[in-house]
Amino acid sequence: MGTVVMHSVMSVDGFIADENDQVGPLHDWYFNGDTPITQGGDQQYDHSGADSVFKVSRASAAYVRPMWEAIGTIVMGRHLFDLVNGWEGKPPAGDHVVVVSHRPKPEGWHPEASYHFVDGVTAAIDKAQELAGDRTIGVNAGEVGGQILAAGLVDEVALDVVPVVFGSGKRYFGSIDGQHLLEDPHVVVQGHGVLHMRFKVRR
Repeated sequence: MGTVVMHSVMSVDGFIADENDQVGPLHDWYFNGDTPITQGGDQQYDHSGADSVFKVSRASAAYVRPMWEAIGTIVMGRHLFDLVNGWEGKPPAGDHVVVVSHRPKPEGWHPEASYHFVDGVTAAIDKAQELAGDRTIGVNAGEVGGQILAAGLVDEVALDVVPVVFGSGKRYFGSIDGQHLLEDPHVVVQGHGVLHMRFKVRR
């Protein structure tokens, strides 16, 4: 089975967006370097024109590129799906997406896309593992990600920490209760305007 990695960009105080789902400067580092994240340019990740192709620092590219290439399936919540309209059926990484939702896929929405709607986080990870095989399952942080971590289904936590304090907003770990121990970080990479870290979840 593939490794389940919970991942997102966050502020120093642990927020992935403000109360209105605006990310502010959290994604600025995606555009502040001279190295494309993918080897042949970033057409796969570019959804709004040539001026927004992801170019990061060399250190960030060396970290992000293999991480994204390893992903087979993304797991996301319905709120994020609705917010980005499911990336119009073209996920930023991987070939499949599992959406945790009590509502079905919108009728007629990109029928060609491998998007699967399931009710519950355990079912979501089971479906993601089935689709991904030995590849990585990337879990978006937030409420659903926090629920998956609380259920003991996350293997690693990956943080892209940006030097900004939000003060309030949408938390990386959602409204998770209790303590959840992580191992010491096994990856620490300093990019330009971002610090990348990965922690294994302590069992």
